[in-house]
Amino acid sequence: MGLERTARLAARVGALVVGALFCLGAAWAAPADPAASLHMHGVAGLSVLGGLLAFATILSLLHLRERARWTRRDREQAAALDALRGAHDRAEMLLNAERQIIVTWNARSEPVIEGDVGLAFDGRSAAGAARRVLAFGSWLLPADAGAIEAAVEALLVRGTGFHLALRSQDGRSIEAQGQAVAGRALLRLRETSEERREIAELRETLDEARRGVAALAALLDAIPQPVWRRNREGGLAWVNMAYAAAVEAPSREAALDQGLELLDRPARETVAREDIARRGAGPAVARLSAVVSGSRRVLDVFESRADTGRVGIAVDVSELESVRADLQRQMNANVRTLDQLPTAVAMFDDRQRLIFHNAAYRQLWDLDAAFLENRPSDGEILDHLRAQRKLEEHADFRAWKQGVLAAYRAVEANETWWYLQDGRTLRVVADPNPQGGLTYLFDDVSDRVNLESRYNALMRVQAETLDTLREPVAVFGGDGRLTLANRAFSAFWRLDPELIAERPRVEAVIEACRRLAPAEEPWLDIRDRVVGLESREGLACRLEVVDGTVLDCTAQPLPDGATLLTLIDVTASVNVERALTEKNDALEKAAQLRDSFVHHVSYELRSPLTNIIGFTQLLGDESVGALNVRQREYSEHIMRSSGALLVIINDILDLASIDAGSLELKREMVDVPATVEAAMRGIEDRLAESRLTVQLDVPAGIGSIYADGKRVRQILFNLLSNAVGFSHPGERIEVRARRTATDLTLSVRDHGIGMPAEVAALVFDRFESRTLGTRHRGVGLGLSIVRSFVELHGGRVTLESSPGAGTCVTCSFPLVDPEAHVEAAE
Repeated sequence: MGLERTARLAARVGALVVGALFCLGAAWAAPADPAASLHMHGVAGLSVLGGLLAFATILSLLHLRERARWTRRDREQAAALDALRGAHDRAEMLLNAERQIIVTWNARSEPVIEGDVGLAFDGRSAAGAARRVLAFGSWLLPADAGAIEAAVEALLVRGTGFHLALRSQDGRSIEAQGQAVAGRALLRLRETSEERREIAELRETLDEARRGVAALAALLDAIPQPVWRRNREGGLAWVNMAYAAAVEAPSREAALDQGLELLDRPARETVAREDIARRGAGPAVARLSAVVSGSRRVLDVFESRADTGRVGIAVDVSELESVRADLQRQMNANVRTLDQLPTAVAMFDDRQRLIFHNAAYRQLWDLDAAFLENRPSDGEILDHLRAQRKLEEHADFRAWKQGVLAAYRAVEANETWWYLQDGRTLRVVADPNPQGGLTYLFDDVSDRVNLESRYNALMRVQAETLDTLREPVAVFGGDGRLTLANRAFSAFWRLDPELIAERPRVEAVIEACRRLAPAEEPWLDIRDRVVGLESREGLACRLEVVDGTVLDCTAQPLPDGATLLTLIDVTASVNVERALTEKNDALEKAAQLRDSFVHHVSYELRSPLTNIIGFTQLLGDESVGALNVRQREYSEHIMRSSGALLVIINDILDLASIDAGSLELKREMVDVPATVEAAMRGIEDRLAESRLTVQLDVPAGIGSIYADGKRVRQILFNLLSNAVGFSHPGERIEVRARRTATDLTLSVRDHGIGMPAEVAALVFDRFESRTLGTRHRGVGLGLSIVRSFVELHGGRVTLESSPGAGTCVTCSFPLVDPEAHVEAAE
């Protein structure tokens, strides 16, 4: 480049020289004095030529100097150019090392796009692809295109850098990074799909590893055994929650910070020695004692080596040790128990040697203890028993013995029967042991066999006995099948012998019997008693046969789960019962008719009697005319007789209402002294006529009672009337009232003739009236009404009387709370 400038400069200089010569020639060619002109031109030419030569010389020297300087600069520039080209090549190499696009802007130029422009179109080449790179909407998703356009605008305007993750329309991942560098704006687009996939896979692998570690840690925290991990120096690096609880630390971190050890130093040294002894062939195992959560426990410690140290776990075997000790005690207890059993037990090992026997075995065969202590074999014991003639005789004893010893090779228990020469029968069970060997159980069933034989004979006798009975009898077993039916049962119900021989179920028997007794309900009850699981109680029901026969059926459960069914013909007694029932019904209807008649007649008599009393009062008042003495006497007699008749009719109506259940008490608070005085006023005339005195013993503070006042007055009136009727003139009648915490008692005592016990037992019956030597004669309703009214109040009546000592009638009324009585009524 310097040489070219020098050449151009030389050319210019030459041109100037030529021009100067051209100008000089023109001057020489101008018209003038030739001599002067020649002289002048000569002088001028020499002067110019000298100047030009001097100028050329200077110029040449300057050119040579400049050329030397430019030659050194060209060499420096060439070296710098080579270095720049090397940097350019390295930049291109780095640029093309991965799929990326570099876009740069300066203040005055268009953007320069370099790199793999196919990145924007997934390798597709297209015209103007480089220019279309910046048309982000043509190859990026709309949202990402808007984001990068805004970011590029901010970079170009304000120099704001950015870093975005973009997605192309074909699903590839693009990383966009923009920044301002040396006054230029730089945009770098790089594909990161493969990196993202690898990062996602690594992240997934890492997450899976973390989840596995978390799950393992959670599992280790969930187990109740302490678990720990030690580092290479032997210090605790991690413990589970059970470890922290075992060392009574508030948290896992506290246990690690404080270095709390579950095992003391001697225990850890024991585990270390065990590990050295195993030489890493497996985990070190040691049974140690340690304090766990404040209590001394027995632990099985397992510790093994790991890449980062050691891991260990401690299993609490305190309960196992306790169970083992209990098991040993239980085995000893079982041995003692087996010694107490009546069943002979003998155990042999896998070599057929005796290892255990109980006292019953020794007593069964009458064997010497010294012989058994020598642990003889099973075959030797059999030979010994045969020599002593304690076994049954066999034609081929050797074959029988081999059959007995074959139980050692069996997989299941074998049961056989031995019939000894002394008449005993043994049930022999040979049970193989899981560890090898055999256990013999010798059960003497001689008594059971004898009992079974006697039982079978007894059953045959009972069957023959039942067959001779005239009453139908059947027995159903616990499975609901007919096990026994006598001839009377089969004949009465006309059952097929083949059906009975098949032991039919109770449903089949009932179906056959219902042809003669079609009522369904009794048979359902019988079936429930035979096959029902809920009730095992007896049943009594009645069956009516179509021919008029009536049977009383009894189903009685038996101890063995069976049910006895017996039938008794009660036709005659049922007919009698029916006749008596019909007669009783007729009597009840007659009583009802009598009560209805009395009630009706009483009502019918009451109306005319009321008229008689009313007209008699008019005559006695002499409002219709004066009466003579005899007429007035007759009027008084009519009045007294009508009143007595009215009382009798009212009593009859009250009794009829009581019998019908329609009489209701009208309870109220009744003043006791006032009620007694009202009853006295009603009988003053009779007292005066009979010249009797009444002594009242009613305390002033006796108070009131919640009762029907009208009925209480009627009770007292009847009692006083009865006392007046059985008293002699001049005698005394006592009326007494007493109150306790629960009762109010009213009693009326007379000092008349009294009555014997047999009469006193009947005075409360209706229409029971006796004179007992007095002029009193009534219809016998007074005391009956008294008892009925008192009982309606919930009370009771008592009578005390003896001949010559008078009579005392006492009525007790319970004290009733009015509010409680109203609530109970509601």
